[in-house]
This record gives sequence, C-alpha cells and structure tokens, in this order.
Amino acid sequence: NADGSGNDIKFQSNAVEKGSLTAEGVLTATSFAGDGSSLTGISGRRNIIINGAMKVAQRGTSFAAAATGTFPVDRFKFNHSSIGAYTVSQDSSAPDGFANSIKIDCTTADASPGAADHLYLATTIEGQDLQHLKKGTASAESVTLSFWVKSNKTANGQVNLRDMDNTRIIANTYTISSADTWEQKTITFAGDTTGAFGDDNGVGLNVDFWFDSGSNFSSGAMPTSWEATATADQNAGTTLALADSTSNYINITGVQLELGSVATDFEHRSYGEELALCQRYYTRIGEVSRTSYGTGAAHTTTGLYVPVRFPTTMRATPSQTQSATDDFYITGDGSNQSSTGTHGTEGINPNGVTLGVVGSGLTGGKAYWFNTVDGSGWISWDAEL
Repeated sequence: NADGSGNDIKFQSNAVEKGSLTAEGVLTATSFAGDGSSLTGISGRRNIIINGAMKVAQRGTSFAAAATGTFPVDRFKFNHSSIGAYTVSQDSSAPDGFANSIKIDCTTADASPGAADHLYLATTIEGQDLQHLKKGTASAESVTLSFWVKSNKTANGQVNLRDMDNTRIIANTYTISSADTWEQKTITFAGDTTGAFGDDNGVGLNVDFWFDSGSNFSSGAMPTSWEATATADQNAGTTLALADSTSNYINITGVQLELGSVATDFEHRSYGEELALCQRYYTRIGEVSRTSYGTGAAHTTTGLYVPVRFPTTMRATPSQTQSATDDFYITGDGSNQSSTGTHGTEGINPNGVTLGVVGSGLTGGKAYWFNTVDGSGWISWDAEL
C-alpha cells in the first residue's frame, strides 16, 4: 500500500548480489544472515548464551587462587580439581567490538595432573530455553557455537555440548593457531534425534570449554556425534595443557550459540538487558556507603522485618549469603542501632524475601531503615543452575 491507493504494489528483482540489493518500491527483509550465505532461521533473538560478551560480573572482577565453582563473570563457572592454581578475572583484553573477556591465568603449575584432575569453563542453559532446537525429534536442529580466544599457547581445545537431561554429549575441537593473538572460532554441532530437553527451569545443556585434565577425562575418544556421556571422552581432544607452566593463560569472549549451521555476527545486547538476564540466576545488593536494603516495622524490641523485592523473578527460590554482621545497622527512632546475627529469610521465594533483622533498642510498631555501614556490606541471592 505504498502509493496510498489501497492496492498492493508488487515488484520483482532478478539480480541479487551479495552485500547489495537494488529494487524499486518497498522491500521488507524478514531475515538476514550477517555474511549473506543463508537466509533461514535468523530472526529475533539469536544468541542462546547469556553474558557471552562477559560484560556482567556481579560477584567481583578478579579471584586469586580461584576455587572450583568461581564465577569470574556471571553465568560462566570455573571448574578445576587439584590441577595447579589460577587467577580468574573479568579482563579488559578483548578483540575489536568487545570490551571484556574472561582470563584464566596459571599461577601454580602442575605438569603431571592426577588421573581425576580437571580444568574447564562452563555455562549452563535451562531446558525451557532450548525447545526450539527440537532435540529428540526427527527434525532436530543443528547449532553453531562461535567465540573469540587468545592464549600464549598454540594447541587444540575441546568444547562439549552436554545434554544434562539425557546424559548425552557431542564435542569438537578448535585450534589456537597464533600465540597471544585474538582468533575467532566456529564449531557446528549436529542435531540430536534422541532425548528431548525437559521443558523446565532445570539444567538442559552445558557448554564446556576444556583446558587440561588427567587421564580419567582424556583417555577415550572425542565424541564428534551424539552419544551417551562417557567421562573418558570429555577431554580426549585437548592438547592445550594449560596447567603445565605459570606462563600460561587463556582469554575467551564473544561466546554465541545459535540455531543453524551459520555463525552470524555476535548479537550485542545492552548492559541493562544482559544484567537483567543474569539477575535471574544471581543478584546482589549493597557495597555502596549507606545503601538501604529497605524499611520495615519492628515487631519486638530486638526484631525487624524488612521486605526486599528482587529486581527480576529468579529462576527458583534462591539461597541467601551475606557479608559480616557488623557491616549493617538499623536507622530510626532518632538513632542508629547495631544489627547482629544472620539476617533471616522469612517467606523467601523467586520474587523476593522478607529479611528477619536482629537488632536492639527498637520500639515495637515503629518503622526503621536497614542499611550498610560503610559500603562493605552486601547480601546476595543465588539461584544458579
């Protein structure tokens, strides 16, 4: 209806050149692949990975002698067992178009890992966010993983997709060709006609980047097609040996997992969008001087209830952790009162919690603020997979 007449205007162009299109009239593109090689399945939100540009780091930006289970950035978990020591961090080194990466820096070497030792980075995806992959059906879709990597070593690393609902795995390797140079890698994985992902908020898929291990994880054969998960296959293709020297490091960013066999340009989301997606799994307040957690009414001379609403509905009812008890105080009634003890979780659920704050010298029925002392106090809620 471009001419205002109410009649459809139709046109035809017989010549389309990659990267350009000339036509008269109105042209509406319903899908587009960044390199022009495919025009299928590229619409709406493409990247299944959350925080693939490593923007959000709510827990901190650097962890020395990092324990297994450390999150150097949100949604990416560092896993290791008795195989050297590492500083893991949100690093400012990044390829063009990115500002951050994860860096894993070996600080204590282990050139002879024990059989059960392992070293890898993982991110997890809920089953209900994977239904469009049609896994477990005859029309199961392939997916493509792309990412940027830099290391002082030239070697192979293995990446696994692990179906946690059906204990299945597929893997492939990438090659770091040039030391100390950002390189983009792309791996396409076939669809799996066996075993559907659960349509729920539990772990559906793990994406694992392996860097080193003992023989328990490397003595098998890399599973280049879907198979039942075998421990010995999970690191059979890696030659990186990241633990063998304190000179070793690896950086990763720009992680994207998308439907189909074409790696499109990285889907950049705003920081606010990415933060909200991360807060479904972990949220933290405090660490700013005089931060108020909220206000509530004293129900006794020593007890105060303070309702806290989470910034977004969390994946599940979270666990709560707090800093030292002397990081908090209660304000009201003309004075500051100390807050002691662990702050209870009355009626905690995915939407919020009522903090049961213990204090002293309160007046029943009066309202009080619950605050941090000097910016060091914090409370976190964790619903990670």
